[in-house]
Amino acid sequence: MKVKTILVSQPEPKIENSPYFDLSEKQKVKIDFRPFIHVEGVPSKEIRQQKIDLNNYSAIILTSRNAVDHFFRVAEEMRFKVPDSMKYFCQSEAVAYYLQKYVVYRKRKIYVGKRNFADLSPLIKKYKDEKFLLPTTDKLKPEVPETLNGLNIDWKEAVFYKTVISDLSDLENVTYDILVFFSPSGIDSLFHNFPDFKQNDTKIAVFGNTTIKAVEEKGLRVDISAPTPETPSMTMALQKYIEKTNKGK
Repeated sequence: MKVKTILVSQPEPKIENSPYFDLSEKQKVKIDFRPFIHVEGVPSKEIRQQKIDLNNYSAIILTSRNAVDHFFRVAEEMRFKVPDSMKYFCQSEAVAYYLQKYVVYRKRKIYVGKRNFADLSPLIKKYKDEKFLLPTTDKLKPEVPETLNGLNIDWKEAVFYKTVISDLSDLENVTYDILVFFSPSGIDSLFHNFPDFKQNDTKIAVFGNTTIKAVEEKGLRVDISAPTPETPSMTMALQKYIEKTNKGK
């Protein structure tokens, strides 16, 4: 079946040169974006109930841009002036770069991992006498606390924001040739919104092993997956599939 329409379960990219726009143009397919999940901040009152006092911490571990946004939101709500001496341990360069929205980069102590959370371990270990706070989501990957517990440091996890299912009721009578998912939460949202969802001829594209597992647990079929050595990104995986499927049609 020829691919004409794709729904990506994420917000539309803000950058003009997104590979999704190139894919749409080159392959003559319509690509829509719709977040199946969204993030909501936890009020500072609830954070206090988690026995969190920001004055007690000298270092912040940041795993995502959401973590950056919500740490500074909570600091403002609690009227906590973040000291210049605060150390920031960022999981990736993208997170560290985003931090510039809130701090003057060159004047701060910022330590950056390569990509995976485990890459931060040597940097955190080097400063093991600090008191670390991990502002995070309610859907934290288990490897994060496992890694930190293994480092024998003084650290505390606090839920600063939650992953919430979006209302997709307006999509009830809309069909797409391919649905693209990046997390198990996206699959949860699909079935929360459409409990009787049947895959039929719809192709499902997934990113990452945990998402593949979530799809299969729901009895659905994975048609396109990334990353693989051949297709490290989702857009590459989609392109390969579309070229093969639409060929000569």
